[in-house]
This record gives sequence, C-alpha cells and structure tokens, in this order.
Amino acid sequence: MRTVYIPDGTEEKQALERTTHLCIAAHQDDIEFMAYAPIAECFGAKDKLFCGVVVTDGAGSPRNGLYAKYTDEQMKAIRIEEQKKAAMLGEYGAQLLLGYSSKQVKDKSDTEIIIELKEIYKETKPKYVYLHNLADKHETHVATALKAIQALRQLNTDELPEKVYGCEVWRNLDWLNDDEKMYLDCSAHPNLSRALSSVFDSQIVGGKRYDLAAEGRRLANATFSESHACDTYSMLNYAMDLTPLIKGKSLDIADYVAGYIRRFENNVRENILKLLG
Repeated sequence: MRTVYIPDGTEEKQALERTTHLCIAAHQDDIEFMAYAPIAECFGAKDKLFCGVVVTDGAGSPRNGLYAKYTDEQMKAIRIEEQKKAAMLGEYGAQLLLGYSSKQVKDKSDTEIIIELKEIYKETKPKYVYLHNLADKHETHVATALKAIQALRQLNTDELPEKVYGCEVWRNLDWLNDDEKMYLDCSAHPNLSRALSSVFDSQIVGGKRYDLAAEGRRLANATFSESHACDTYSMLNYAMDLTPLIKGKSLDIADYVAGYIRRFENNVRENILKLLG
C-alpha cells in the first residue's frame, strides 16, 4: 500500500494532477541524485510541479554508526522520513512511496508494480518522465526502469509524456556519444542541491558518501562535457533518451540500449583509425 506525502497539504487528487515532471526511482535518495535538474526547474515555479515516486521499501540499506543495529523495519521507517524531508525541502508537488521489496521489483513475472505505475501515470499525466538509465549497473534500478517503461507502453498515445529520460546513478553516462547525450542542467540553487543530498543521513553515516559523489559527478560532467570551449554549465547530469521506447512500442528494449554501446564502439574505432592514418 503506497504512502503519499504532499508537502503543501493540497488534496491528493489535485496534487497529483498538477504534476509536470515525474521521477520514478528505485530507492529513497535516488530521485535527488538522478533528477536534481527537474527538481531545481520546478522549485519556486508557479506553472511546474515535480512529483517523486520511490518504488522499493529501503529495507536492504547498508547501515553503520547510529543505524548499525537498526532492523529492516526500522530502516524502512527512517528512509521514508528522510524522503519526506527531501520532498519538503525541494517543494515537491507530491512524494509517493510504494513500498515494494527489491525482490518483487526484479521478479520479471510480477505485474502488480506495472499496474500501479500505469495508474500513477494516469493520475499525474506528466509532460516529462525521469527514470534510471537502462545501462545502470544496479539490477534494482534497471528492473524499476523496465517496469516503468512497460507501464508507459500500456498507455494510449494521447496519454504519453513528451520525453522520457534515463538518468545517471550507478553508472555514468559520459561514454555516450556527444550527439546522443541529453544534458540536464543542475547549476541552479546549489544550496538546495547540497541540502537534498545531506537529508539522507542513514546512508551517509552508513558509509556511503553519496552527497559528495553526486556533486563530484556533476562538477566533472560540467567541466569535461566540452574540450574546446569554456564551461557552459557549473553542474551537469547526463541522460539517455528513452522516449523512442514508448513512441515505438515494438522496439526491442535490450537492442535499443545496446545500440548506444555499438555506436560508442564505432566512434572510438573510427577516431583511432583516423589518427593512425
């Protein structure tokens, strides 16, 4: 059974209907690392509202220090509260926590999550959707994105979002060919970015400095995005375009993602052969 948190207290149906930017992530804190750009874009805006969805319950989190002896049930409760704090700080229109286990998310025969995600799409009708990228190395991230895509494929054409982004978390996307990168500008409100990352104390104290790592990646992306020009961004995330997978519902998902890898390989080969003469 899902938990719905609406920071400004708006009635649930109205709160969900006003969504313009929707992020569906596997774990508490993934949203803030993969989709800071739309969070910042919606922050303080009157005509844009961000909605976050966390699919899993957070039970398998690493724990140390203050949280070392916490049970799975205690960790689930802590992580829900941390995610609510992030939603309040980021002025999200709504935050949904679905509470599924990672095992269920990775169960390819499971359809319950797909059905619920389809319903969320219908309730929110987002213009933009942010998912984990399908080359991510975390299986639960990929499984979450696959279920989110399967749900999108069940919508009518007039219900589909304009764009679907596959974002960085457990694997960078700097390897994508430059003409295939989607640039997510994370430069705005750096104080908000740091505040959102630091909310997840259970993970930071637990031995994972996600806050520093996420900021470091954004800084690196911004600087290394262009070798022959001054920096255009101060903070940057990359994404891959997953929109064709919902516009062309018969496309093979694995082959679509492998196509990015093949084109990267071809680019590397061609560059080396050109310079060898």
